[in-house]
Amino acid sequence: MLSMELASTDFTNTEDRLIQILTHIKQYNENVKDLLEGSHLKNNEDLEKCIFSLILLIHDLSKTFCDKISRTTESLQSTFHLLKGIQNKFKDFGSNNEDTHYLTSISQILSDTAQHLKLAEEQLNMVSTQYSTNQTEKSNVTRYETKEDFVDGSTVGKAITDTSQYHKASEKINLEEAGKCNEQCDEGVSAVTVMNVSPFIKTHSISPEDEYHQDLNFIGNTDIISGNEEHLQPLTEQIVNDKQQLNNIKQQNDSDSADSDKENRIELHVNSTEPNLSKQPMIESKHWTYKQYMLKSDYDKEQRLACFIKAPPLILEQIECRLMDDISSLVVSDSEELVSSVLGIWSKDANLKIPFPLSVSIPFNSRYRGNYKDVMVKANDENLQASYLTPNLLDGYHGNHKQGSFAEVKVYKLGIFAVVSCLRKENFTVFRKGLSIKLSMDSRISLNYPSGCFNTSVIVQFKVQPIDTSLISQLKVKHDIYHSVVSSSPLVHVKQPSFQAFHKPVTVILPCPPNPEKKKQGEDIENKRASTATVPRVTSSHQIRAVSASVKKHGDNPTELLKLLAFKEDQWAVLDDVVVKNVQNGIVSFEVSEHLQSFIVIRLSSAMDNAHLLSFIQNLQDVTYSSMVNVILYRKKDNPQKAVFQVVSSKELNWEVLNLREAGYIGPPEPSEQIPLQEGEQIYLRFCGNIAASDGKTMANTFKLTFHCQRKQQLPLNLSVVDEFGNHSSQHYKGTVAIYKLSKEDIIESYKSSVTSDVLLQQRTPVSKLALTLPKMEKNVIRPSSTKLSSSDPTDVQWDNLLHWLAQELTEEDASLLVLSLPIRRSTIQLVKLKSPDNLTEQIYELLTFWKKSLPTSADKLRLLARHLRKSGRSNLVEALQTKWETNTFYQKPL
Repeated sequence: MLSMELASTDFTNTEDRLIQILTHIKQYNENVKDLLEGSHLKNNEDLEKCIFSLILLIHDLSKTFCDKISRTTESLQSTFHLLKGIQNKFKDFGSNNEDTHYLTSISQILSDTAQHLKLAEEQLNMVSTQYSTNQTEKSNVTRYETKEDFVDGSTVGKAITDTSQYHKASEKINLEEAGKCNEQCDEGVSAVTVMNVSPFIKTHSISPEDEYHQDLNFIGNTDIISGNEEHLQPLTEQIVNDKQQLNNIKQQNDSDSADSDKENRIELHVNSTEPNLSKQPMIESKHWTYKQYMLKSDYDKEQRLACFIKAPPLILEQIECRLMDDISSLVVSDSEELVSSVLGIWSKDANLKIPFPLSVSIPFNSRYRGNYKDVMVKANDENLQASYLTPNLLDGYHGNHKQGSFAEVKVYKLGIFAVVSCLRKENFTVFRKGLSIKLSMDSRISLNYPSGCFNTSVIVQFKVQPIDTSLISQLKVKHDIYHSVVSSSPLVHVKQPSFQAFHKPVTVILPCPPNPEKKKQGEDIENKRASTATVPRVTSSHQIRAVSASVKKHGDNPTELLKLLAFKEDQWAVLDDVVVKNVQNGIVSFEVSEHLQSFIVIRLSSAMDNAHLLSFIQNLQDVTYSSMVNVILYRKKDNPQKAVFQVVSSKELNWEVLNLREAGYIGPPEPSEQIPLQEGEQIYLRFCGNIAASDGKTMANTFKLTFHCQRKQQLPLNLSVVDEFGNHSSQHYKGTVAIYKLSKEDIIESYKSSVTSDVLLQQRTPVSKLALTLPKMEKNVIRPSSTKLSSSDPTDVQWDNLLHWLAQELTEEDASLLVLSLPIRRSTIQLVKLKSPDNLTEQIYELLTFWKKSLPTSADKLRLLARHLRKSGRSNLVEALQTKWETNTFYQKPL
């Protein structure tokens, strides 16, 4: 009875703890609801904070439930020991009165146990009723699952589970256990046995109608509980063994009936959770096969591999796969890079029962990998709410298919999938006793959480964004105010519960490169010393001490400053009160007493205003997530109407131009100037003037490409002329290509408001322009013989022969002097040169013909031509010209 009273006291304390936790959960749920109803995108950070806090509260709630189960188990164990003692006394005393006395004691003990368990059931029902919300709120919380992965100990939870469903499942398990112990002691032991079956039911009871990846998330939360169940495992095994002994005692009185009742109760308990334990899917899984999906985009000439899906053959017939690269801008977020196609995988039959999980293998090509990057599969639902899946990477081959790399994942719901390269996440659990952390991404980065820093265990997540020194140099060239910036540390992102304050300061150690110019100066000094030390000299001890005293330690430079910049409360701030110290050459350390969402250390050669520092870190973030690109619009050499539109990184411009030339594409126009683009932003080409284009489907003025730095963006175009009679004074048809850029915010806004891209482009100015030309093709007009034009004046033929003869007699120098004398426009001269660039005689003939046609009919053309020849220094041709005209005899050199 004493143990029962203690259990009742503990139960009351646990109940208070439960009410406190559930009150906090209800408060955070209301905050999440308010944030979801808001229309501002900046609430996303607050939403992540609230959901992250909910995870910790759910974690505490699960621990409390496990404690309650542990206490109930201890109570049952005490009951068993009492029953065992009663059995021993029953063997020693054979009196019927004593048997009745002991049976009465047993009845009293079981009655007390039933009352306590009934009280627990009523109190849990009361708490559950208080916490329950309507179904709309549940679905809202479910749709906004978190985008981050967290761990408890060493197990990683894949996403946030619906809070209400998690508590409902946990309460259902505990209530069922309490209900089974409410009638008799043997039922209570059976409930403990079923407690070990519950994880199996939770893991394998999968329904296709659940929320997106709910089963995967629920397994993640089951892993959280499993950390506490490991401590209960020895006790559970002991209870199971004791249960067998208790069954032997009960079998002496009514073995058959007790066994049958127990089996019925266990079967009833399992059936109450409605698990999917049918053997049919297990049998079918032996015959699951991979299906290869080959798809062709609008711009591909041939089909290409989209993915492999492993499922039963009947299911594969009902699954379809589509390319959805048009929405790739909406799939990637900051610091992510798309490395595969965007695939939409759906079921043709909405009521199809799919035996999840299915295996999906997506080909990808990631050119940049390292310690800071990870390859993940990003899964989106119809509302583009994302979750991240850790894939099994297959390099080179997938079965008999050879193509780059494959990312294979288990999916629990169909949707939109893409492979992305993102910053690697590293998770740690900081206990009350503290923890010293050294990141595997960069061993130079370490944090020391002292003992007592947190009141409870806290999950902390780290991401590291390296900073290239070329980016700092680029900013210093563009902005003179940043001239004092020497270097910076990596940008470290930290995520932890916001309500867990630091009770003791945390020590942080970061790499921050020293001033390279001072290092170079030091090397030059050392080289000079080495060059002057060619003659050995005897040095006194006094001189040795003087030299050694002048040597400075690494980092002891009083002119350099170290500034800590931190992102907290949704804005960047300079922490002047934090002292950043040089630990050794290129390594700095500091202590912080509050949680910082992101932080970076800037090394300065001289003092710099805080406002300039804040603008520097914002510009640094922009250029870190941006790439400089060039737009190429090259035409086919043998067919100028065929063109290719391509967006390439400036670092790879020469290589891509060489590849295009090998493929037969040349300029003009030359590539555009450099344009800064972030992942997922779009480049639009708008054709103006007398040249239009088509992508093979429709004629349009505007074409787009979405920029992804690790994917090749190329669009073939067909060029055409708008007006064949336009540009009549030019040998070419002329047009202009205006280049526009749309940011991610513009793209999201256009999808939300259904605003067309043409409307958005009209509100913006082009970032660059390209001049485009198409050559005019000579047309051979075939006329009937009766309609052919013939000259009625025989002097026209005589003039034509005379001008041909004169063109052959003139040299290039003569032609230049003659052109200066003849009244001919410069545009006409240029047109003639373009028409016959390699034939000087033909050029002179065309110029003389233009000159002759420009004269009035009554003019004495022969006399005027003779005067221009004298001016150009060819008087010797005047007499020959007169003779040729009078005799009408012309000898033409072969062309």
